[in-house]
Amino acid sequence: MKSFSKLCITVMMVMLALWIGVNGIFINTDKGGGSRPYRVEAERIAAEIKTGSYSEESLEKYQSISHVEQLSEENQDRFYEADSDYLVKIIDGNIYRFDYVSSSDQSVGLLAVNGCLATIIVFVIVLLIILRNQIIQPFEQIRDIPFELAKGNLTIPLKETKSKYFGRFTWGLDLLRERLEQQKESELKLQKEHKTFVLSLSHDIKTPLGVIALYAKALEKGLYQDEEKKHRIACQINEKCDEIKGYVDEIIRASKDDFLNLEVKEGEFYLSEVIDQIDAFYTDKLDLLKIGFAIQPFSNCILKGDADRAIEVLQNIMENAIKYGDGTHIDISFETEEDSLLICVRNSGCHLSENELTHIFDSFWRGSNVGSNSGSGLGLYICRQLMHKMSGDIFAMTKDDTITICVVFGMA
Repeated sequence: MKSFSKLCITVMMVMLALWIGVNGIFINTDKGGGSRPYRVEAERIAAEIKTGSYSEESLEKYQSISHVEQLSEENQDRFYEADSDYLVKIIDGNIYRFDYVSSSDQSVGLLAVNGCLATIIVFVIVLLIILRNQIIQPFEQIRDIPFELAKGNLTIPLKETKSKYFGRFTWGLDLLRERLEQQKESELKLQKEHKTFVLSLSHDIKTPLGVIALYAKALEKGLYQDEEKKHRIACQINEKCDEIKGYVDEIIRASKDDFLNLEVKEGEFYLSEVIDQIDAFYTDKLDLLKIGFAIQPFSNCILKGDADRAIEVLQNIMENAIKYGDGTHIDISFETEEDSLLICVRNSGCHLSENELTHIFDSFWRGSNVGSNSGSGLGLYICRQLMHKMSGDIFAMTKDDTITICVVFGMA
């Protein structure tokens, strides 16, 4: 706000300097008189009087001089009394009065210029006030919010605003804050559940482990001589091992559960709504990366699912194509099968084996083609979870040096 105030002061000082400068130029010009036409015409008439070529009919060719009169005994009482402006010249010893009409007087021009400048100044002031009230002040109120969100302060209140410039932006920030707060709560709840689960299993595992350790020591020291007793102990050890194996299987099963808590809104959307967004996102980006990009023609139709989640799925696939492809070409095509629509993203430069292809949708799995590219191994896993929640599907296939990932949507 201080910077904007300084800018306003600077602009006003420049406008004031311009106003003073323009008026100064007009005033100096008026004092010099060089641009006043009636003086030029008076000089011309004086020259004609000197040469004797002047007559009253000659005044018709002059626009500013309306009357010329010589001082005499008859008019000396009223000579200097005239209804119009005049100037006096001495020509060959005689005094002449030149009445003129200052139709081109610079006061009119000065008034017009001042009027224009005043209009501009008022317009600039109004514009600065609008900028201050509609843009600068609302932005000042929300400029620190991203920093607070980055620091984890998710309870910071967002004031509602009716500004047509920042209303949607503020609403989006508040939605982001709420989403981050929900994710944080879900994460804390999940961590608590996992910790409780691990502690519970750890306690449950200790009991059979203690029994196994006790029997093992007894057998080591030869406390049991009866073969039947040894067989019974061996059976009990085996039962405890199976019990521990059951706990381990439970841990593995829990680790494969949907830990992301993805939400999908059931609904319908037009295919063009999604494809237009993908086109807008990636046409310029891929052009800068020098990667060929094409979207094949398609017939617009209504699909079942969540449009925002559908865009997220295609974005994840596109980002994988950019990251792990050879940077040559990416295209999107469409196929119809029964009551379903397939959106297929194909990119060149695939080096995955058939064995690896079956795991690309697993969580935290990364293929042999990742190289130095960073990642979590969750992108395609998230895509599969979202598609299943939308009653759709996703699969991948390779051919020659290309990989095609297809998402299947139900048609409404």
